[in-house]
This record gives sequence, structure tokens and C-alpha cells, in this order.
Amino acid sequence: MVKNKTKIGILSLGCPRNLVDSESILGRLSLKGYTIADNIGKSDVAIVNTCSFIEDAKRESIDAILDLVDLKRSGQIKKIIVYGCLSQRYKDVLKRKIPEVDAFVGKISLNHSLHKFSLTPKHYAYLKICEGCINNCSYCIIPRIKGKFTSLDIDSLCRNAAEFDQKRISELNIIGQDITGYGIDLYKKPNLSGLLERILKNTKNIGWIRLLYLYPSRVADELLELIRNEPRLCKYIDLPIQHINERILGLMHRQTKKRDILRLIEKARKVIPDVAIRTSLIVGFPSENEAEFKELLKFIADARFERLGVFTYSREEGTEAHNFKKQIPKKVKVERFNAVMSLQQKISQEINKNFLGKTLDVLIDERQDNIYLGRTQYDAPEVDGLVYVNSQKELKAGDFVKAKITDTLEYDLVGEAIFK
Repeated sequence: MVKNKTKIGILSLGCPRNLVDSESILGRLSLKGYTIADNIGKSDVAIVNTCSFIEDAKRESIDAILDLVDLKRSGQIKKIIVYGCLSQRYKDVLKRKIPEVDAFVGKISLNHSLHKFSLTPKHYAYLKICEGCINNCSYCIIPRIKGKFTSLDIDSLCRNAAEFDQKRISELNIIGQDITGYGIDLYKKPNLSGLLERILKNTKNIGWIRLLYLYPSRVADELLELIRNEPRLCKYIDLPIQHINERILGLMHRQTKKRDILRLIEKARKVIPDVAIRTSLIVGFPSENEAEFKELLKFIADARFERLGVFTYSREEGTEAHNFKKQIPKKVKVERFNAVMSLQQKISQEINKNFLGKTLDVLIDERQDNIYLGRTQYDAPEVDGLVYVNSQKELKAGDFVKAKITDTLEYDLVGEAIFK
């Protein structure tokens, strides 16, 4: 391979699924001999992999592109390439508005290649098993951006998992827009459990395997039992439900009713007694009234989710909900967002207090000054809380340690590493 002196830098925006795409892009370019710059400002060609899921993501992507335009005008970089969702959705408009960009490239196909340029810390990784979504929620633009739902075949994914296993990574995060739909296009029925069983059988060094985004209507009993029975599967259910009011769920085109959600939460906690359930919610959906919002607040108070994220409804052109009547004013959406977060903060603080004095397994992510930052199996990277670990011995990223919890915060824990 002839080494190309052209330096490529990348800025990956949005979710971990985008990060996997960015790793694939750099992997292909690296195979062609390009030099990968560790700082986009020191590259010859700057790539930005964009997100346009909601308004805030679009604004972040456009701001990033304009920053690169400034670098190009000053001569620090030579070319700009814009990849991903924003290009797929607004390519023609962007060409007119930002002519300084040299190329716009839309959606990126699922990649079977094992050669990826890692953008995550060495001790954990993401494995994307499917692309696109089969749910067609009324507020979501993803099906139009990503196209037909597509799964990677089990053999390809097992080869990828085996490579991560050889690298002895500590944590593998299984991701996709909806991983519970995995295999429905290939095997005529969802087959997430079958995939997980193969991965577990063919790996032995990966410490934790985490599942990210389980659509409620396809969380099968066999999947819950597998999570309960397999020590390496994190007892962590990522279960976005978006709302609890029956009318709002119908307008959203969610495939679950209120009673289904309540039963699933009850079942998950019964089957997996030590489970942590993460959910995400949308407030300010068109026509959401005060009584429906209060119903949501009561549900949150009763359900007591271990982890919770909330979004204000983003009105996206090209979605059905964009044309719904009774759009909620921004001020009201922000007020409802704050009310949910205030309630969840109290719930999280109360749940964390239950860990005081207990000893937990903690994965060390990094060291900051004289303290280590780590996570329990109940915390996904970059999303959930941390454990601040004091240790008499030196630790390194990727180490698993036992830590006795000595203090609790709203979202984080403080612990002392224990060595026998």
C-alpha cells in the first residue's frame, strides 16, 4: 500500500450509530493509504458526519460546517466533505447556501468490513447490527433519511464481534435505530436473541455486552430471560416509550398502548430483579394538553425509571406530525421539559441512595487528576451517570474493579476500590 500524504480529519456528530459510520469511512480511507489526522484543524481534507434528527442536531451540524468553512478560508484546510443525515435530507439547499463545501454525501450503507478506524476509547466499542427503522412514528424523519430497514447477517456480525474479542475490549454496545427488529428482513422474523446467543458463544474476553434501543412491542420473553441468565449481558433495558397517554401514543403511531407499556415494565422487573430501565420521552407533542402531561408526570413518579431522558418535540418537515394542528408553544415545551427533569432528578437521587454501602462492579473509563471515572453495568457510555472511584492502586481504562459506594449524588455515585 502506498501511503498518501493527504491528511484526513473527521468530526462525528450525533449518536453512536453515526460514530460507527465515521469509523467505517476512516477505515476505508486508511485502507486506501490516506493519513488520518487526530485533529481536524490539522487535516487537508475535513469530513463532518452530520445529524439532522431534531432541530438542535441540525443547528449543531450547520455550525460545525460553518466552522470548517472558516478554516478553509484561512487556508488551514483544503477541502470539506459533508456526510450523513443532513446531506441526505438537505443536499440541494446546502449546495446553494454553502458553496465552500466540496462534496455532499448522503446515507452510508451498512458495512461488513472488519477494517474500521476506532474513534472510541480502546476498551469499548459499538457494533451496529441494523440500519433504518420499521416503526414509522409520526414525529420521526429517520425512515425517510435511512430508507429500507436493513440487517447485517449473523456471520458478518459474529466476525466483527470476534475481532473485538481478540482485542479484549471490556464492553461491546449493540446498536441500531431499533435492534429488536434485527433480522426481520433476512429471516422473516426478528432474531435478536439468536444473534446474541451466537455472539456470546463465539466470544469469551468481552466483559459486558449492552443492548441499546429496544422497541417495546418487540421485547420478547426469551430476550428478557437471556438478559437475566447471561452474566455478560448488562442488566440494562433501553426502552424508549415516548409517552404514556393513550391518545398521544396513537397520534405518534406507536405500536404499544398504555397497558402494554405498564405490563412490560412490570414483567422486565420481575424477570430481571436487578434491572435498570432507561427510557426516553417527548414532551410538547402537538395537541398535548395539561391533563395528558400530568398523566405523564404521574406515570414517571410511579414507574421510577432508573435512567430517563426527555426531548421537547421537534417539528420536522417531511413527517406526518409536522402538519398536525395545535402545535405547542416553545415556552410551554420548555416548562414541561423542566418539570420532567426536576421530577426525575429527585427519583434518580432516591434510587442512588439505595446503593450506599453496597459493592458494585465498575468499569474504569479514565483518570481525572487523582480520581478515576467509571461506570456500572447500569450506565451506558456518554449517556448515563458515572462512578467517581478512589483507589489506592493505579488503575487503567478498561479495568473492572469492585467499588464500595461511599456517597451518592443526583445522577452519580462515589466509591472506594476494593482489593482482596
